[in-house]
Amino acid sequence: MSYLLALDQGTTSSRAIIFNEHGQIQATAQRETHIQTPHSGWVEQDAQEIWSTQIAVVQQALATARILAKDIKAIGLTNQRETTVVWDRRNGKPLAPAIVWQDRRTSDWCNQLIEQGWMCKIQQKTGLRIDPYFSAGKLVWFLEHVEGVRELAEQGHVAFGTIDSWLIWNLTQGAEHVIEASNASRTMLMNLHQQTWDEELLELFHIPASVLPKIISSDNYIADTASGLLGANIPITGILGDQQSALFGQSCFEVGSAKNTYGTGCFMLFNTGQDIQLSQNKLLSTLAWQAQGQTTYALEGSVFMAGAVVQWLRDGLGIIQKSNDIEKVACKVEDTDGVVLVPAFTGLGAPHWDSEARALLCGMSRGTTQAHIARAALESIAFQVSDVLSAMQSDIAHPLKELRVDGGASSNDMLMQFQADILNVPVLRPKMLESTAWGAAAMAGLKAGVFSNLEEISQSWQLEHAFEPKMQNDEREAHLAKWQKALNRAKSDL
Repeated sequence: MSYLLALDQGTTSSRAIIFNEHGQIQATAQRETHIQTPHSGWVEQDAQEIWSTQIAVVQQALATARILAKDIKAIGLTNQRETTVVWDRRNGKPLAPAIVWQDRRTSDWCNQLIEQGWMCKIQQKTGLRIDPYFSAGKLVWFLEHVEGVRELAEQGHVAFGTIDSWLIWNLTQGAEHVIEASNASRTMLMNLHQQTWDEELLELFHIPASVLPKIISSDNYIADTASGLLGANIPITGILGDQQSALFGQSCFEVGSAKNTYGTGCFMLFNTGQDIQLSQNKLLSTLAWQAQGQTTYALEGSVFMAGAVVQWLRDGLGIIQKSNDIEKVACKVEDTDGVVLVPAFTGLGAPHWDSEARALLCGMSRGTTQAHIARAALESIAFQVSDVLSAMQSDIAHPLKELRVDGGASSNDMLMQFQADILNVPVLRPKMLESTAWGAAAMAGLKAGVFSNLEEISQSWQLEHAFEPKMQNDEREAHLAKWQKALNRAKSDL
């Protein structure tokens, strides 16, 4: 039996999952990672904590599975994207807290670029829109605002990377400074057509090339883990950004297939094959993966607040004690009784891209209860996904036939049924919801010879439940109109 180890470093936790070659989970370990918000719109993490929790869960998973490190055929790594780390090459120490993808501190910098007329050119080069979401602004912020970083960079002592770069540096004890192509495509620094760092953008942003990691393919044999780290040297042979990893793990290998991941945020990716589809509707063009010598692209719509809305109900309002209590509370009422929540806590993502928008709860009356608010929170996730799908349908010739789903909130039956109803397409939930971790493990297995082709990987995908749309058209239209009205009130350009 071949075992594959997936390192899944997310926004709220570090996890390690050991799979066998059939995609069955042998062991899981998880540790929470902390988020700091020192100022309004700032979101930070301790890069050292990200590393220490990640290596701790690997050791824990090996112990739980009762196997030795030498029994692991290969490691696959998947990570929260856009989150940016800078560290000192000489000692591997972070030079500042990591800036998380949700952080909005670079809004002014982005607005200046937009005013200078760079939007179109940057979208053509990178596939992305100018937004604080991406790593470029975060790196510029480090260089401009953290004392001594620019001087150290000019001397060649600074390393920049996304979380995959940071973890690989630590797993190889500083031997490898790399970034995988799907992660590099989220930096707003990589030319999507050539898969190389774009010199014109580096010059525009005043970024010294010496800080940048080497761009590698998703199915690259990078190195073995450093001696003394895990009890054996395990080959690292696959990396994918978390959303691309979920697309791969859901076996969306054909052009026109799509998945939506319900995590902290919500991310819908649509496979466009070997064509870069530049969106006319404010979606992102992104690299899906580079494997077996071929590059696959995708269209992506990113929603910033999905599972994070449920966390807010738990921690901010105290409506629920545990995140998975929400379905029970929401099902106490048959509808929201006119209550709408627009969860623009960190602005609005695709297809609105309004970083100044703010959250709004409206339509309440004296009869409004916690259950109505809980239901409105769940519905808000589905409405945001619907906005993304509408934009996607306008960009592509093929209508979506089905949506494959994964991530924590996809286990919520009420939300999945409402999602199918609002989208008017079947929502397919697989038996294994760990698509993100499995995508990284499968990519590593492809390179390590556990699988000889994509067909073998797709055999592991099994349906658990198909949610068929049941809502009448007029009811759907009424729901969407109510959402649109609330959305317009939350936007910054009122």
